[in-house]
Amino acid sequence: MPNWITARMNGIELGSTKRDVGYDKETGQLLEDSEECVPDDEYCAVDEKTGNLIRLTLAEKERIFLDALQSYYVNGRQLLPDDQFDLLKEDLSWNGSNFVQMNRNEAKYLAAMESYLKGEPILGDEEFDSLKATLKEEKSRFAVSTEPKCYIDTGICTVTLKEDVFRQNLLYLPVGVILSLIWVTLGFEVIGIFVKINPVIILALGSTLIYEYTKKITEKYIFINNKIVYGPCPSCEAENRVYFGDILGVEGYNDIASIKCKTCKVKFDIQKNSMRASTLPPK
Repeated sequence: MPNWITARMNGIELGSTKRDVGYDKETGQLLEDSEECVPDDEYCAVDEKTGNLIRLTLAEKERIFLDALQSYYVNGRQLLPDDQFDLLKEDLSWNGSNFVQMNRNEAKYLAAMESYLKGEPILGDEEFDSLKATLKEEKSRFAVSTEPKCYIDTGICTVTLKEDVFRQNLLYLPVGVILSLIWVTLGFEVIGIFVKINPVIILALGSTLIYEYTKKITEKYIFINNKIVYGPCPSCEAENRVYFGDILGVEGYNDIASIKCKTCKVKFDIQKNSMRASTLPPK
């Protein structure tokens, strides 16, 4: 983003807009079109030095809106007057932006995400994970981003992976099968002395005990603190899968996994608790 946009609107007066402009990544400049921005019909930015009206892209308007929410909810400062904020909110709503439907927790979450990507986190990991869990329970659309997103100002790409429940359950299968066979064999031999009984019934009688010991043995001695996550690479969207935890005493990834995409070879980090995956900042 241009510096004058991300610097809390210093030296800029804000009006109303519903049109977009292009953005040149190489020069970092806005590409204005030939038509003049009309403040009465659009949300415009006015450069106080030149007095020129400049149209903003939807992404830039969303950034200003997010900065205003972050300042109000996190720092207690009001960046925009109420009428300006209402105009901006109306503009975003007209353009179909999801940002205008945020509640306080969602605003705090997005502000924390933006600050984290800038290298200036405003929330600790535990507080962030708790906030994200709350939003997931509320079925918030902002809690999980399954599509990779890249940020021009930081060069970082991020995405939220998913827990691979199917493969994770397969980790318990070997121990479960062995304990089930032992239980049925012993039960059939012992009970069979007195009365013949269907092995299926013997297995059903011991299902709770088998489940508890399968879980205990697997998690304590074989696949320790196990968790499997999968999802698209933040850079190229190729599917990657990561195992967290130790295997038979051999240490693996714990809180953070640093891996290289098998397709594009880009390195990125994955957090175990939040399952957030993000590429490393460019050097």
